[in-house]
Amino acid sequence: MSHMYDKYAKYYDILYSDKNYEEECNFIESVFNKFSIEKPKEILDIGCGTGGHMIILLNRGYKVTGIDASKNMAELAEKKIMTLGLHGNILAEKMSDFKLDRSFDAAICMFAVMNYVTDTDEFLKSLLNIRKHLRNGAIFLFDFWYGPSVLHIMPSTRIKIVEKPNIKVIRTATPEIDTFNDIVISHYYLMAMNGDRVVDELKETHVLRYYFPQELIHFLKTSGFEPLTFCEFPNIERKPSEETWNVAVVSRAV
Repeated sequence: MSHMYDKYAKYYDILYSDKNYEEECNFIESVFNKFSIEKPKEILDIGCGTGGHMIILLNRGYKVTGIDASKNMAELAEKKIMTLGLHGNILAEKMSDFKLDRSFDAAICMFAVMNYVTDTDEFLKSLLNIRKHLRNGAIFLFDFWYGPSVLHIMPSTRIKIVEKPNIKVIRTATPEIDTFNDIVISHYYLMAMNGDRVVDELKETHVLRYYFPQELIHFLKTSGFEPLTFCEFPNIERKPSEETWNVAVVSRAV
């Protein structure tokens, strides 16, 4: 079964070449330092994508296992890790279904991956599966689209243009919002160009659910987690506001 990011995968690193993975990994470690009972050694990276966070964490001495629902994304991550001479395990599995005969000291789920789980039952199933793979006291960190902010700012059409040697990528995102179901439907059109020549075109629709703090507190507690804090992403010291589109929640496996 194909995944929405399978076609998108080859342009992913180009589109997000401006993403500050180092800063985000600093944030992840600040969460570990503040909330972990013991410093984590083995991390589960859920929705690892092409390995942006995973590679940095491996270089910082952690053992990391990556999970991604897109086979193409997982293969790209594995290739990058091998090229760099690093050692990390990667599985192409859904977060609700993966099975590993081991447990971890911490789990991360970055870049709004949890927003792609739009069904409440599937969300709870995913949380329960993640909890099953964590040791007692392990930290679980994820970021998400903050409902109060989404409704305050409202999604709008966005155009992103990235130029690299021999390629120019133009992506348009046109959103629709469904406030009854708390979802944003983003219609993506991507065009890749070499000079004046169009070499590729893609159209995809991504459906993301924005979440509210009280429902997440309920879901986490129901799934065996103790919610510890909500903060702006990636600033552990700042509380969310209606201007904070991306929020991180930190919880502990109990």
